[in-house]
Amino acid sequence: MSQHVEDIKPSYPLFRDEDYKDSLKAKRDAFEEAHSQEKIEEVFQWTTSEEYKELNFKREALTINPAKACQPLGAVLCSLGFEKTMPYVHGSQGCVAYFRTYFNRHFKEPVACVSDSMTEDAAVFGGQQNMKDGLENCKAIYKPDMIAVSTTCMAEVIGDDLNAFIGNSKKEGHIPEDYPTPFAHTPSFVGSHVTGWDNMFEGIARYFTLNNMEDKEVGSNGKINIVPGFETYLGNYRVMKRMMNEMGVDYSLLSDPEEVLDTPADGEFRLYSGGTTQDEIKDAPNALDTFLLTPWQLTKTKKFVKNTWKQEATAINIPMGLDWTDEFLMEVSRVTGKPIPASLAKERGRLVDMMTDSHTWLHGKKFALWGDPDFVMGLSKFLMELGAEPTHILCNNGNKRWRKAMDKMLAESPYGANSEVHIGKDLWHMRSLVFTNKPDFMIGNSYGKFIQRDTLHKGKEFEVPLIRIGFPIFDRHHLHRQTTLGYEGAMQILTTLVNSVLERLDDETRGMQTTDYNYDLVR
Repeated sequence: MSQHVEDIKPSYPLFRDEDYKDSLKAKRDAFEEAHSQEKIEEVFQWTTSEEYKELNFKREALTINPAKACQPLGAVLCSLGFEKTMPYVHGSQGCVAYFRTYFNRHFKEPVACVSDSMTEDAAVFGGQQNMKDGLENCKAIYKPDMIAVSTTCMAEVIGDDLNAFIGNSKKEGHIPEDYPTPFAHTPSFVGSHVTGWDNMFEGIARYFTLNNMEDKEVGSNGKINIVPGFETYLGNYRVMKRMMNEMGVDYSLLSDPEEVLDTPADGEFRLYSGGTTQDEIKDAPNALDTFLLTPWQLTKTKKFVKNTWKQEATAINIPMGLDWTDEFLMEVSRVTGKPIPASLAKERGRLVDMMTDSHTWLHGKKFALWGDPDFVMGLSKFLMELGAEPTHILCNNGNKRWRKAMDKMLAESPYGANSEVHIGKDLWHMRSLVFTNKPDFMIGNSYGKFIQRDTLHKGKEFEVPLIRIGFPIFDRHHLHRQTTLGYEGAMQILTTLVNSVLERLDDETRGMQTTDYNYDLVR
């Protein structure tokens, strides 16, 4: 083989060397029984057709690249947002390895989470003993101030009762009776990661406040609560804090994993860092109100806030883009009595200036996008504010009420006239959509790169470039530190979009003496 110590190559371009090509060809010819390249190409071309799209959208018994993750993943992220809290998943070790590596790859950080390692015997006899041993070991080894327990599908299928199991563990002395152990049932086979976040947050709020409401009075602490929901852009936590501080608003950010997911490389390992304190969640019912930044994803939390905390849970949309950031800040101002400061008004003006500068390049551009309900709704709204057209809008974990709200919002703008909203569909459906009704760009997570590759294979003129905004982002670095909310987030999204458009234009006009009549220096 052609690998030499003086010239070590990674897999690309190593596998382009002739000896590797020969080896792979011999393997394919001798062992794989593959179809001919002509047949493969024929089938590929068919999968790009309108005929195949119709068959694809009739698919019922198979999901391909689902554009969502499972409930416990969201429960782990929610748990990480509380001070000195260890996420604990009642289930198999492999499941927790998946959650940790998923977050490792996105945040490029070590992510703490433990499992009680249920195996075949626990699946038959139940995981009670796993829970007893697991809680005791977790507390002894990692010394958290709180253990937040969720479940995987194995524990849910056999019907393990977390309340009983945790209670029995305390009665038998494995952990102290007063040791904080909030929990949530998070079956992987229903809902998605956003449901799991909602369930876990409601479980934590219930644990600390449900039976301690006697001395609580709405508004008595003068604060507002901000609940982010499943949020993986660390800049969004920071921008919320900054805007509230500039307004002089006293607030509690309930579930704040910003520090633990972005620790510095200064020689000190931080198993725990930052996060919402237990005192803050205990005091949350005393706030003036609770703002849910992702309201379509926080249904159980909203019900708990209204029914138990007796707060209004003021209705807002995700504060993404110009209009909905305005709405959010005005509602905060109304509830708290604090005026919106000149600094935020100036920031808004700069965003409007940027939108005006870039309008000519974004106007009429067509975008396909996918992601979670609030993210997709907020991004579609902002695209229309920019004069762009969200043509294919896909949300696997959106429901019929969400789609109805989307259709209403799209109908209010001329830029939404040609939009199609798809719920319960996956990225293989999106692949058909971009082949049969080509947009200019896709906006979504890293998994969209395979759709871009397929469109390019059909021909350069069919390529649909991917703009990476969403979760997870595995194949680019540091995007998770960016911001998508508030005026600052709108500025960053706008910058990303318009420069993607300009980069694409340069790519299309680089041909020497063919297309470079439009290869301009000034855009």
